[in-house]
Amino acid sequence: MNTKNLISAAAGIGLAAAALSASASGLTERADFFCNLALTTPEGVKEMTALADGVSYAAVAPGGRAIYTYSYKSGEKTGVLFDLESVKGDVKIDSFDGFKLSANERKILLWNNKTQIYRNSFTAEYYVYDIMRSTLARVSDGGAQRGATLSHDGRMVAYVRDNNIFISNLDYKTDKAITSDGKINQVINGVPDWAYEEEFGMDTAMRWSPDDATLAYIRFDESKVPVYSFDQYKSYCEEDPLSDIYPESYSYKYPLAGYPNSVVEVFAYNLDNRTTKKMDLPIGEDYVPSLEFDGAGSNLMVMVLNRDQNNLQLYRVNPGSTVAHLVLTEKSDAWLSPAAYGMVSYDEKSFVIGSERTGYRHLYEYDYSGNLLRSVTSGNWNVTAYYGRNPKTGVAYIQTTQLGAINRNIASVDNKGNVKMLNAVEGTESAAFSTDFSYFLRKYSSATVPPRYSICNASGKELKVVEDNAEYAARYSAVPKMEFMKLRNAVGEEMDAMMIKPVGFDASKKYPLVVYQYNGPDSQLVLNSWKMDGTYLFADQGYVVVSMDGRGTGNRSRAWSTAVYRNLGEFETADQLAGVNELAALPYIDETRMACFGWSYGGYMTLMELTDSSSRFKAGVAMAPVSDWRFYDSIYTERYMSTPGANERGYNRSSALGRTQNLKGRLLIMSGTSDDNVHFYNTLKFASKANYEGKVFDMMALAGFEHSLRMCNARTMLYSKIVDFLDTQVK
Repeated sequence: MNTKNLISAAAGIGLAAAALSASASGLTERADFFCNLALTTPEGVKEMTALADGVSYAAVAPGGRAIYTYSYKSGEKTGVLFDLESVKGDVKIDSFDGFKLSANERKILLWNNKTQIYRNSFTAEYYVYDIMRSTLARVSDGGAQRGATLSHDGRMVAYVRDNNIFISNLDYKTDKAITSDGKINQVINGVPDWAYEEEFGMDTAMRWSPDDATLAYIRFDESKVPVYSFDQYKSYCEEDPLSDIYPESYSYKYPLAGYPNSVVEVFAYNLDNRTTKKMDLPIGEDYVPSLEFDGAGSNLMVMVLNRDQNNLQLYRVNPGSTVAHLVLTEKSDAWLSPAAYGMVSYDEKSFVIGSERTGYRHLYEYDYSGNLLRSVTSGNWNVTAYYGRNPKTGVAYIQTTQLGAINRNIASVDNKGNVKMLNAVEGTESAAFSTDFSYFLRKYSSATVPPRYSICNASGKELKVVEDNAEYAARYSAVPKMEFMKLRNAVGEEMDAMMIKPVGFDASKKYPLVVYQYNGPDSQLVLNSWKMDGTYLFADQGYVVVSMDGRGTGNRSRAWSTAVYRNLGEFETADQLAGVNELAALPYIDETRMACFGWSYGGYMTLMELTDSSSRFKAGVAMAPVSDWRFYDSIYTERYMSTPGANERGYNRSSALGRTQNLKGRLLIMSGTSDDNVHFYNTLKFASKANYEGKVFDMMALAGFEHSLRMCNARTMLYSKIVDFLDTQVK
């Protein structure tokens, strides 16, 4: 080739590279607009702590350096509980990350210098502020604390360090351990292990009795739980990213399906005589998902759930005698949903608990002898939250699906079971009530309306708008809009779906399709509430985006949810592909240019769909997918699948690894290497088998990132990569 031609070729390459760079830069800017959490998260209202007077609440002040009291009725500031600038004495802090008020409202527990452990857990430096004296006291000088909980009178703090429970008495300035057997990766006292935190939502496993004379706690013996290890690579989000020449190994106890769980026991420590007693409960290898004191404060209420999670027993336990009395038993042919039994509230003479025994999730009231007093709610709809009841009138307040599974409404329930929606409007409402239920903070949003916060009275009448997110709404006024539709699943039943069309949509044109999915048991993706994320980027770039909630998903009938029991993946895949067939017949969908994308369980769905013989997808993206349920944690997996030993056929049929030979369409599989939830191992195993079988696919590893990718600009770059992949393989 002569020199002139070489020069011309080089110039052409340079121009092409410049154009590509400009295009990539524009895509990244659009991705940042839709995926940057700082931009896409609307303004909220600081977490409110209802005060005992029933007419006011406490919240962190604007700027985050003080805690103010506010009037429910007017929304105006009424006082100052704490101010960093006004602290007296020798102990002072520069900032705080959160607070909790003591029951007598005389002390405030504050913390700062958080260090994250798992998704929600952390260690921190804790302090107690005396409101009357304006002084701060450090909870402990012995090192960072975890799970700190303030006694009702504010005089003591129980916390965990090095897996042992300590009680700091602020009056006597003592700081003493009440357990001594705690040991990393062996015994944990007072705070949950990884699995309990992740799957039961437990943040602490300690409870003060109302008179502060007893501290009840759960002890976790995880000595037989296998250790899970992975290399911890530093990302360029971190300082000195090249300092890990020899990467560290991260190890923790993670029980896989079928393997040993933590063995738990319930103890009560008596502060007067400094004795610890083990409660006489038939736990064995079962779970204890809930530990509370009853409404009168004299007994412990302990839930014991069998390993298959289809038999729940509620015990009333005397912490002095240790004797347990069975109060309630709930059994099911499938799993018992935490969304149901997690709605429990203990009053002085009775308690309210959720159950799906009729085929829908409703509330039931029992006395402490286990006698059913009444069905609080009933009907072919679900209760999705229980806020409590007015102690004077007995009127209860709930969140319901009465306007359809995609909507949420606040309602009142009188003593005769009459249900009245306070605002019968489509969309999603939630509430934070005052202590006497005279007022509540209402949060409302819909698919087209960003969150709006207002103070309402008990009848639902709006008294004051706190935040309407007008500026935020203006920022996203021109983006694609979500609309709802119905599609048919594999057996002809209606399923809820949502669609996002590109701006400037022209029904006479053909558009590529992206199906965004999750579809995990009891989950719900199609919801009439505001969200702004990367799926809108797809529509922004010219794709029609659709999500469908097929069998297995939540908040329809229990039969709909439990159809997938012991057989994950099969019906969900069939329903998604049936919906795709219906979408492909629409005049504006190009059936030759269809793709799917999912994260976590949704990533698993992508793998299952691309390896299904009837798949019509040209490409798919699986982010942080489970590839075989034998690789995921015991509590979640066995809830829906039982153990591998008891359901080998189900595990084999649900494994994406067993279907790699059928892989068709182009796959992009991605995962964070530091994902402690869905391990990178899932992605590596699938990639290894597909490689072995000669399949061509794409893979991306995100070094040092965890499951949710909330570090740095990870989400922006993730969605930029997905759009680039879809444009190459589909568009």
